[in-house]
Amino acid sequence: MIPALMPTYNRADLAFERGDGATLWTADGRRFLDFGAGIATASLGHGHPHLVKAIAEQAGKVMHTSNLYRIPQAERLAQRLVESCFADSVFFCNSGAEANEGMIKAVRKYQAEEGHPERFVTICFEGAFHGRTLAALAATGNEKYLAGFGPPVQGFKHVPFGNMNAVRDAIDGSVGAILVEPVQGEGGVRPASLQFLRDLRAACDEYGLLLALDEVQTGVGRSGKLWAHQWAGIEPDVMSSAKGIGGGFPLGAILAKEKVARHLKAGTHGSTYGGNPLACAAGNAVLDVVLAPGFLEGVDRVARHLWRGMLGLADRHPSVVEGVQGAGLLLGLKLRPEVNNGDMQGAAVAEGLLTVAAGMNVLRVAPPLIITEAEADEALRLLDRACLRVAPEGVRDQHVPGDARAAAQ
Repeated sequence: MIPALMPTYNRADLAFERGDGATLWTADGRRFLDFGAGIATASLGHGHPHLVKAIAEQAGKVMHTSNLYRIPQAERLAQRLVESCFADSVFFCNSGAEANEGMIKAVRKYQAEEGHPERFVTICFEGAFHGRTLAALAATGNEKYLAGFGPPVQGFKHVPFGNMNAVRDAIDGSVGAILVEPVQGEGGVRPASLQFLRDLRAACDEYGLLLALDEVQTGVGRSGKLWAHQWAGIEPDVMSSAKGIGGGFPLGAILAKEKVARHLKAGTHGSTYGGNPLACAAGNAVLDVVLAPGFLEGVDRVARHLWRGMLGLADRHPSVVEGVQGAGLLLGLKLRPEVNNGDMQGAAVAEGLLTVAAGMNVLRVAPPLIITEAEADEALRLLDRACLRVAPEGVRDQHVPGDARAAAQ
């Protein structure tokens, strides 16, 4: 018999009762260090007092009114986001998939209103993940996710990630935009080179295309800057955000330059829940913390410390770890073909550490942005022991007990 809760997930047999910072406890008292953060979503960790207070106070006033009326909390959040980046205007929704779906509509609408309705095709990249709605699935292009849902939505070309020659070869009179993640999270925590992002910007300028960035996982401080594309010194024309923007409360956003946003007039797009008072109270609370002086510098410092420690793990466990990749606090252990990332994830759970599997046999590490170097060192020690659990039989990598902290130096 099918369970009441539809079985669309392969859930671990863990249920968490409470959390504090980067730590979670199950109902039976087991403690776990959370370096998955709800898939890079609990940006301020668990039970953050400022976020909790903001949500509780707003819930006691008004949670939802709909977009039939002004929402001061959304107006304030939009203004603060605009002041933080390239965008001139913001649309709020509830999730990353919705943000990407709306962004796809926005780039098509722009080209149509600018006199080029034939330019509805978006160039996307192999290994991408943009969400589970039908258009976002088509943009993702993964046959496994598309199977059984009928003909894919038209209007997407897929080229190898990081290959500028392939991008240029794909540009023709039907192409209106390029959509890319600065770091492919689900696709294996693969970062785009900063030069590749700059070259995409240049190609869009050359051919009259829009550059659309999916910063659902990388945005709101995860890279050590507020937006990951800022490392490359470029500006997109439109960008999606979600996950960490609400600190765990459902919130998504489309951020766009005026030339794009002005074509999304009343009636062209909408969301019942999007940008409601409660969600935007959470979003404003997250920004209060992330934009505080020194916060992003702290994220960058701890991220570099964790990166060095993970390189040390790779050196000490060559039969398990092939390499380290990613950016900021979105990092991945690329595992050897003999080691399955699901097994490695299970081994980490057995040691008390939560991580997230990603494509290309990668174990993803995406902790809350508020972690300390000491918590990074604890995670490294737990990963060290997890590597010992999954090492191929008969293989003994170099291992010195308690040496994970030293590896991080």
